[in-house]
Amino acid sequence: MEIAGKLLLGMALILAILGVGALVLAKLGVERLPATLTWHSDNVTVFVPIGLMVVVSIVATILLNVFLRR
Repeated sequence: MEIAGKLLLGMALILAILGVGALVLAKLGVERLPATLTWHSDNVTVFVPIGLMVVVSIVATILLNVFLRR
């Protein structure tokens, strides 16, 4: 149970850091990353953040390789 608690605290810390980073980017005027596709319809707007998905995938791959390497 101790390991699960440490894992949850670590994930919460990572989420807090990402949240602060998103707030800082919003204050700087960065609304969307490049490669965000947007479709507008009558009452619906759809955002597909392809650039964000690529960035998150690269960062996650690097972090998992660093921490889970044996």
